Amino acid sequence: MDSTEEKVRRIQAGEAHLFSDVIRLYQHRIYLYCYRLLNNREEAEDAVQDVLIKAYQNIRQYKPQADFTSWLYKIAYHHCLNQLRRQRFQQQVRKLLRQEVTAKSAEQVVENRLFSGPVAAALEKLKVEERNLLILRIFEDKSFAEIGEILGINTEAARKRYERTRSKLKIDMERKEHQLWARVN
Repeated sequence: MDSTEEKVRRIQAGEAHLFSDVIRLYQHRIYLYCYRLLNNREEAEDAVQDVLIKAYQNIRQYKPQADFTSWLYKIAYHHCLNQLRRQRFQQQVRKLLRQEVTAKSAEQVVENRLFSGPVAAALEKLKVEERNLLILRIFEDKSFAEIGEILGINTEAARKRYERTRSKLKIDMERKEHQLWARVN
């Protein structure tokens, strides 16, 4: 069985049919990553398709100096970041026009319950970049070198940003727990 790097080299050489193997290998992992960033199933499904299309269209630009997985996650990160920026802009426009949508679909209610509680509240307070660090390290089990490659920073910077974000999350969680216990007593 060819390694991923070998398949990519062969795809770059013109064997486009091998990209289906890459899709099978990464589709679910990229979906989970996008879902954790976007927190919406449909948007994550759309994002996976867009990311894989972008990867296919730009496969010739991939250089083997970086790990292919990191290259693919970098595309996914930038795609999701742009999506979140668009959403934020659209929300601001809605507020300006006072057309805030209040109805939630049943699926949104379920998703909110899955990500409810102090953890979700604390995660929501984090910046997208901070949330991304946690997702890459905890859920995607990426090394700091891989995270650095994805974010375009060095390994030590990735480690320091992760530690700062983790501390920030821990402090917020402890504060929320203290407030909860204060209400109970």
